[in-house]
Amino acid sequence: MRWLVGWSSIAASFGTVGAVGGSDEGRTMHPVGSQLLWGDPDPLWAVGDWRPDEIRTVRVDTTEGAPTARLAVLGCCGATDEQLRVGLLAARGGALRHLTAWTGSYTAVVQIGRRITVAGDLAGARPVFYTPWAGGTAYATAALPLADLIEAQLDIGHLAALLACPETPEALRDGTPYEGVKRIPPGHALILREGSREITGYEAVASLAVAAPELDPVSAVDGVRDALVEAVRARLLAPRHAPETLPPDPGPVPGMGPAERRAARGAPVPGIGSDLSGGSASATLALLAAGLPGLPGTILGHGTGAGERLLAVTFNDLTTRAHEDELERARVIATNPRLHHVVVAAGEEALPYADLDLASGPLTDEPAPSLVLVERNRRRLSAGSADHFVGDGARQVLDAHPARLADLLIDRRRRHLVRPVAALAKAEGPSAHSLFVPLTVYRAARRLARTSYRTGLETAAGRLPDANRLTPDLDTPADASLAALTWSRPGPAARWLTGEALAEVSVRLQEAAIRPTSVQRPGEARARAALARHAAGHRILEQAAEVRSQRLHAPFLDNQVVRAARALPESLRVQPGARAAILRRVLAGAGIHELPPGWGTPSQATSTAVTRTGLRASLPELIALFDAPLLADAGLVEARVVRKALRAASEGEPLPLDGLADLASTELWLRRLISRRGTCWTGTAAPRQRAVAGGVAPARRSLQG
Repeated sequence: MRWLVGWSSIAASFGTVGAVGGSDEGRTMHPVGSQLLWGDPDPLWAVGDWRPDEIRTVRVDTTEGAPTARLAVLGCCGATDEQLRVGLLAARGGALRHLTAWTGSYTAVVQIGRRITVAGDLAGARPVFYTPWAGGTAYATAALPLADLIEAQLDIGHLAALLACPETPEALRDGTPYEGVKRIPPGHALILREGSREITGYEAVASLAVAAPELDPVSAVDGVRDALVEAVRARLLAPRHAPETLPPDPGPVPGMGPAERRAARGAPVPGIGSDLSGGSASATLALLAAGLPGLPGTILGHGTGAGERLLAVTFNDLTTRAHEDELERARVIATNPRLHHVVVAAGEEALPYADLDLASGPLTDEPAPSLVLVERNRRRLSAGSADHFVGDGARQVLDAHPARLADLLIDRRRRHLVRPVAALAKAEGPSAHSLFVPLTVYRAARRLARTSYRTGLETAAGRLPDANRLTPDLDTPADASLAALTWSRPGPAARWLTGEALAEVSVRLQEAAIRPTSVQRPGEARARAALARHAAGHRILEQAAEVRSQRLHAPFLDNQVVRAARALPESLRVQPGARAAILRRVLAGAGIHELPPGWGTPSQATSTAVTRTGLRASLPELIALFDAPLLADAGLVEARVVRKALRAASEGEPLPLDGLADLASTELWLRRLISRRGTCWTGTAAPRQRAVAGGVAPARRSLQG
């Protein structure tokens, strides 16, 4: 796990704790496994196995008496040294947005005198956290080290909101699973100045009354193409390391088990690689990376012996035969002479829920469904390259959230609803029910368009306490779209939460409804929330399935790609098959025209079948996990109810499998968090105990109170 951590204080000197306001002069503290980027009075560290090319610092010489000006950029950034210098000079005047406009995925930290600015990204894949500490503010790109710093307890109310309404930022607020540790929203920056802090947005947001001017479809798709090509190019041009030049092991970093530190799973192949499924997102990245002229893939003479070809990895799940068409499409795509295709064959050991290791499993910042898919993802990624492209985020960035239908009605563009509504009716199949789908969906979209933000949240808050009894039917695409046509909806795990947990989240929504806010259009707001939740899940996947010395690249979550996608007209987004059509045009603009039949076909049925198979195979371990769960101790679930649901789902009952994954991953995360030893800090002034050392009982009392 890699992160940045630093702090700002009203004190004149901050390198020692004694300077903050105590009498313990000379007592030092620093993160475990860190390297100092700059020192007192406001130090900044990089923690973990950062590559040399991923850490770039720029300092501008100033006249005598002028404040110090320096910039740190960590991650994959396509800006030149001169562009970084120009950006730092512009930041001295208070500009922020340009610091987030360079190609790639990175975190930028600017220090101008005693003013520090930390910019998050638009999607939320590179978040920024902060907490009050020692008269100032500590900040980091991970929540766990800050929780250790202040010896935080669990925030059970946040965990309840994460399970009940994972795509509703009004319920999650700015919290984390740790009391006192806050997260800045996507598209915002944290500004610290001598003890004070400010959170400010750097991106324009369309209001409810006035829509942002739309580009024509051709120009908008061209913008997506250019952004994606530049995002891929930035990764290909970055320096890469052969095995003998990889950075040294950072040592025992808290949250990383012995198996991960020993890289027992195997080292990735040096060079560039990509996931290659028959789907549109990962295939687009693989073809773009392989097609850019003169840019190498795998390092010559290493790994596959494929010379300059890009390593393309397809995961072949031998436990099901439902995705043979997808595998065949991947094989056809891999006939490209610049691709070297590797099929990773995996059996039952790579099924979901196959590796519920409580002792040495990875400890992530927060729970996410990817925790029950760790072994599956690690096997796939271990076969990949040191720099590996994945298509995560394409659906959330390019597709239209169903609530965008309400935005079209707000703009009086009813005719653009005809095709998406007809597609939903067709997906229902020939039945009497399908005849009423167009009218039902139209009425739901019109109802949302006429519902104010406050009324929508208050209605959701009133219905939430009954979410464990009155669960909507989500069996068909039309049902799912109807459920999404609202300002807030319960998550898939809400049906198994206790009444007191749902009541706690309901209060959060009621409080959010009366708070002043810059109200967005309902479709845009719900789409951004869904993207933020997915980006947070991708970040947890990176932490949980991390392969030593490997970097996962998800260009669809880059700022410039997100911005280009937001310029797509809503009328284009909502059309059936819009994502595959957009990516076809992206590839055509890059000179790639021949694609296999059925390319871009969704494969959700395959995922459901594999998940149910894994659930059935690991049922004894899951029942044991929920024999005496910590979630029940915290008052969030009843153990017997969850055990009954697990048995029913394994027998084929149509229950929301993603909700069960939420519950299992949260229980697994809680157990690893409670049983961990050591903190993220060392030195004579390091915290005496790790975060949440006291367990969940105090937090449950606060929930009940």
